[in-house]
Amino acid sequence: MSGITFNGGMDIMPLLIGAGVLLTGIILTFALVVNSGASRRKFRQRIDTIKMRNAGAAPEAIAHIRRDNEGQKIKGIDWIVKHLLPRPAVLKDRLNRTGKDISPAQYVLACIVLTLVSALVSFFVLSQPVFIVVPMSVIFGIGLPHLIVSRMIVRRINKFLDSFAEAIDLIVRGLKSGLPVTESITAVGREMPDPVGTEFRQISDSVRFGQSMEDALLDASKRIDTPDFKFFVISLSVQKETGGNLSETLENLSDILRRRRQMKLKIKAMSSEARASAYIIGSLPFILLVILYMMNPEYIELLWTDPRGNIMSGIGLGLQLIGVAVMAKMVKFEI
Repeated sequence: MSGITFNGGMDIMPLLIGAGVLLTGIILTFALVVNSGASRRKFRQRIDTIKMRNAGAAPEAIAHIRRDNEGQKIKGIDWIVKHLLPRPAVLKDRLNRTGKDISPAQYVLACIVLTLVSALVSFFVLSQPVFIVVPMSVIFGIGLPHLIVSRMIVRRINKFLDSFAEAIDLIVRGLKSGLPVTESITAVGREMPDPVGTEFRQISDSVRFGQSMEDALLDASKRIDTPDFKFFVISLSVQKETGGNLSETLENLSDILRRRRQMKLKIKAMSSEARASAYIIGSLPFILLVILYMMNPEYIELLWTDPRGNIMSGIGLGLQLIGVAVMAKMVKFEI
């Protein structure tokens, strides 16, 4: 069966197939996000209703609703998460650190959709052989969501640290005015912007619903996996065990966190030249590829039309990624 062609003889059937596959993937992803947001809003409304009706019965009722909400999962994908996915609890904690309502089943579904879309586009549109399509599609389908989640976690932690010292100062002022620690934490959740306000509101709600302060802080430290917040948790735990002036301890901690942040910014400024060099060196192969394609397309097209070129491209891309990772490690300093 002949395909649809332009006047110049170019077959556009693969392009139509690829566009259809991409459109299907976008629709599935959009439907998944909308369904997740709607169910989450409904879940929060039910909790707020129970809080208003009977505060004494809230812990048991909310626990029941949470069990029901956890049962609203994607059939089939949930079985993969439970039986085939290694360490699903680690993935769940990682997704919780993003601050978004992303379940492991939704994450796995996104990986599957991206893998299938990448495989179909590579096979039908780019006409790549199967032994290239399969590994590259798997790497793309698993690697892209992983990188996006990592970026979301880093961005949220950096945003949290930007206001964390001010949150500690607010707790110190509350303690000096005679408020207990729980009320001071509640004030932080009410006054500070997200994500600091969100995390402290979760701590306050957990304590109000019957969880101990230590357990609530440990749960928060799993979501905010950073040394700065762990210092805060340790300070509160040690003060409860040994006593002492908590306001003075937290005031010193706030000063230390500010000094750490100043040191990080200073190191970032001093390493800016090395980072710029890494960006330039990492982008040179791709810039050269575009220039050669513009000057002589037939010469450079062998990299993706010939199987030997595919192998060379894969090896080169792998070496490029290793080099970028090494350069990123060289310009990153831990304080």
